[in-house]
Amino acid sequence: MVAVLLRVHFFPGLCLLLLGLGLQFHVLGWLSRRYSQRGWVLTGAWASTILLLLGYLLDFQLAQRFLPVGWWTWLECAALVETMWLIGLSGALLFWRRAPQFDPARRRMLQAAGAAVCALPLVGTGFGIVRRNDFRVSEVSLPVPHLPKDLDGLRIVQITDIHLSEFMSEREFAVAIDMANEARANLALVTGDLITRRGDPLDACLRQLARLRADAGILGCLGNHEVYADAEDYVTTEGRRIGIDFLRHQSKVFRFGNAAINFAGVDYQKMHSRYLVGADRLIVPGALNIMLSHNPDVYPVAAALGYDVTIAGHTHGGQVDFEILHQHMNVARYFTPYVRGLYRHEKSSVYVSSGLGTIGVPVRIGVPPEISVLRLCAT
Repeated sequence: MVAVLLRVHFFPGLCLLLLGLGLQFHVLGWLSRRYSQRGWVLTGAWASTILLLLGYLLDFQLAQRFLPVGWWTWLECAALVETMWLIGLSGALLFWRRAPQFDPARRRMLQAAGAAVCALPLVGTGFGIVRRNDFRVSEVSLPVPHLPKDLDGLRIVQITDIHLSEFMSEREFAVAIDMANEARANLALVTGDLITRRGDPLDACLRQLARLRADAGILGCLGNHEVYADAEDYVTTEGRRIGIDFLRHQSKVFRFGNAAINFAGVDYQKMHSRYLVGADRLIVPGALNIMLSHNPDVYPVAAALGYDVTIAGHTHGGQVDFEILHQHMNVARYFTPYVRGLYRHEKSSVYVSSGLGTIGVPVRIGVPPEISVLRLCAT
């Protein structure tokens, strides 16, 4: 049953479509009762319905073939923004309906509150668009039990979830590469999702990644959007040409002094599948073993297999995150408990970067895009 729901893009695609249509029906009923001239109301309703349907259908690769990538990227974005605005408008109606006719002061207050609720999604979207490429470097201490002395202080820079597309230009990404190079790391990691979809500027992304610098080398793994764009083999081949080893169920050992550090990389591990099949054979006894996986929910399996650290991305930190009573509210929590930052359990740990890019809507709220610099340290 789960597999069937995933094939129809049940979450979030179908859920958002049904939510948008339901809210639209609610708003349409209010407008029809309020205004006698209903022609423009019906016209707007049809336009809104078509946009919502297109936003859902463009989740499917078959539908994406009929429009240029830029068109349907923005159509999908417009449908999501419309759904958010319908949420705000429906909330506003609750205030406006409660506005008493016999108390002008209270009526004005409720009308103003309703207008604020109605505008909030659009204002928030505008703010998130402005802040979406406000890159920052996150310095993180990564504690490892019994870390060899020669690995203590080793610096690893991680870039993930670039999503070079209509929402991020090559020039903007170049700024992030410059910031990563300023970290002067010993190793660099690229953990998937270079682009969003087929037709995005993959070569431009690789051109900028070729500028990435690290003393010992650059490694990577592939994400789900490489799968969607059918670009796994191309990224692997071109990555090797520019000096990046994308590890696909492979491992690579580096030596620093008398200590060894082994990186094992896997392709995107599909949800609800059996994770890390055969990854136990990539472990090197006596070395610090680090798993590179685009999605972080493999962490418990990696820890059980004997990996000391898992490094991941995928979640965007939720992309839009609100903290309410010390609880973080974001869509990524539906998929995984490992949303953003460092998590530890017994002797193992996982670090999840919130990444650089955006999908769906070019918005980041409460989750700044980051270049992560991980410093290994003994516990």
